[in-house]
Amino acid sequence: MKTLFIFNHQPYDGSDVTWNALRLTEKLNEAGEEVRIFLMSDSVDMARDACVPPPEYDQNLSGILKGLIAEGVPVKVCGTCMARCGILKNQPYFQGAEKSTMPELAEWIAECDKVLTF
Repeated sequence: MKTLFIFNHQPYDGSDVTWNALRLTEKLNEAGEEVRIFLMSDSVDMARDACVPPPEYDQNLSGILKGLIAEGVPVKVCGTCMARCGILKNQPYFQGAEKSTMPELAEWIAECDKVLTF
């Protein structure tokens, strides 16, 4: 079973949407499911080293994403959104976050059994 997670939210937007999606991704990965992550819109900030939790937030979302990458979870980032979106515009991306395109996202959607958006 292949599951694609598409993230859209700014990582620290005052909600736990991104954190909950990452937690679910971790659990499916731990269960042996094939998971993939595609970042677009303001979620692209999560793949930037400059993205750090605000003082009132107790989870490091970029750290969780890096951990998933280290476990072999493929992470692609919308190339257009890399330049246009996020509050950390023009900041570099960390290793393992692969620049991607809409055609590649479309391919992933067609290949996966489930597509979840957050």
